[in-house]
Amino acid sequence: MEKVANATIDACVTYTEDKTGRIRNFEKVAQGSGKHEGIYYDDSDVYKAIEAIAYSLKNYPDKELEANTDVWIDKIAAAQQPDGYLNTYYTLNGLQDRWKDMERHEDYCAGHLIEAGIAYYNTTGKDKLLKVATKFADHIDNYFRVPNKPWVSGHEGIELALMKLYHHTNEKRYLQLADWFVEQRGRGHGVGKIWDEWKDPDYAQDAIPVRDQRKITGHAVRAMYLYTGVADIASETKDAGYVKTMDAIWDDVVNKHYYITGGIGAQGSNEGFGKPYDLPNESAYCETCASVGMVFWNQRMNMLSAQAKYIDVLERTLYNAAIDGISLSGNRFFYGNPLASDGNYERSEWFGTACCPSNIARLVSSLGSYIYSRSATDLYVNLFVGSETTVDLNNNEVFVKQTGNYPWNGQVSIEVNPKKAKEFAVFVRIPGWLKEPVPSTLYHYKNNKTNNYTVTVNGKPVNAAVEDGYLKIDRKWKKGDKIDMLMNMEVQRIVSSDELKQNQNRIALQYGPLVYAVEDVDNPNAKNGLFIPENTQFQVSFKPDLFGGANVIQFKAPIVAIDQASNQVLQQEKEITAIPYFLWNNRGKSAMQVWIPEKLTSVRID
Repeated sequence: MEKVANATIDACVTYTEDKTGRIRNFEKVAQGSGKHEGIYYDDSDVYKAIEAIAYSLKNYPDKELEANTDVWIDKIAAAQQPDGYLNTYYTLNGLQDRWKDMERHEDYCAGHLIEAGIAYYNTTGKDKLLKVATKFADHIDNYFRVPNKPWVSGHEGIELALMKLYHHTNEKRYLQLADWFVEQRGRGHGVGKIWDEWKDPDYAQDAIPVRDQRKITGHAVRAMYLYTGVADIASETKDAGYVKTMDAIWDDVVNKHYYITGGIGAQGSNEGFGKPYDLPNESAYCETCASVGMVFWNQRMNMLSAQAKYIDVLERTLYNAAIDGISLSGNRFFYGNPLASDGNYERSEWFGTACCPSNIARLVSSLGSYIYSRSATDLYVNLFVGSETTVDLNNNEVFVKQTGNYPWNGQVSIEVNPKKAKEFAVFVRIPGWLKEPVPSTLYHYKNNKTNNYTVTVNGKPVNAAVEDGYLKIDRKWKKGDKIDMLMNMEVQRIVSSDELKQNQNRIALQYGPLVYAVEDVDNPNAKNGLFIPENTQFQVSFKPDLFGGANVIQFKAPIVAIDQASNQVLQQEKEITAIPYFLWNNRGKSAMQVWIPEKLTSVRID
């Protein structure tokens, strides 16, 4: 979070303000003339950057950054049309063409504007951007829902944003508008490149109505944003049709389309989902934005159901596939996140389509939004992250403080300090990785090994039931009460189901919630020559000087190489070091793999 505040946001500001025309576009609109610079959806990157800034300012106040953001907001407000419409691409190229091509991201940009407005208000108390966003939302509502004018969002995102606006304002029309957008899909309303040229409504989750959808299709980010909105609507309305859809699609994703790192969207051709069980490693797309969306969706699924399995998936994606998208320096980024590399893949300083840098920045900066949740009376501890917060449980302020060194080890302490001694329940998630790597039929621990855990309150063992993945500790809480949790961590060998052909005779290594990778910078020739026999013994050690402090897994294993002079196959036992997957490519280009052969099956001499 500190690195995002000190480096990532600087990169976002530099590219938004100086190195591209994103801010200049707003200035040109306000001036009434000028040529649009960049791509038609570039406004969204400005809004995502502001949202990331807003979250970051909560923990890392920066008066200069806030003042500069205020200037941006002034320019955005000056570009808004009298009727509330706001889009620099169409305003500079001709407003007569607005709201005609559903693939041009007008409503997608509006969604990110809404999210930014809410986030900035919540941090600073300044409502100028929020008023701009609300005026735009009202324009959309009056233009489409009120007269029931057909419209399908080519790139979803406005649905979840409208739900945020509904929760913020309690204004029912935003809930109705979000639901209206969802109900538009699958009814033949689509107009634009997807529908007219590609003739692939599945790409935008528009082939059939949402209530009838049972399988994941198309562009991964669009799908995640849509289903985040749908889950949020269902949580509010208790719509059984939406719940049935969400359950079915979630099962389809995690049981047929889910990488062990938590990444989704195997194909680069459509930036999304392919055939079931087709999960290549080196060509895996796993867009960073899709991982961000996977975190969003699983949080909403947890809010909808209070089932911990959704946080298990959220945690896996967050700790592996998502933060892999950002370097330790904070200013280089992965767009795609493969599970193997020949050594020629590396993070970039920026992208032409720059959704990923600001997206990962806003996710990391908003980490506090995912640690806890609550009902009116009870507290849920979802993630084990050092933190302090105060929650209101049934008109009683409860101060909560978490300490520990997770995920490097399994020790966690949670202080529960209610203002008034009162009976309520604290639900502590028992991580799914203690029994299986993920709630999926795709992966399991070899030899059915499991990790155990203990939980005490004020030093005494807890005698409580586990409900939907949470240990329910129901008691009269008073100041000074403390929950201590100890999760035993062992190196686990993960194997895939037979359907995943790419991983046959291979294993992945996991320690706690983290998936590990072998990088050639530590292990020359390991990418193509390493295999891990059945009886391999593993040691875990914390290296304070590596990556700023990280656990590594070390073991002895054979590496096969070919001596070019003699054309002989050489096999040597070497000391191997595996690092957390999210940390690879932080020491320059290097070959890497997550899934490692268990035995030598063939050797090819070219």
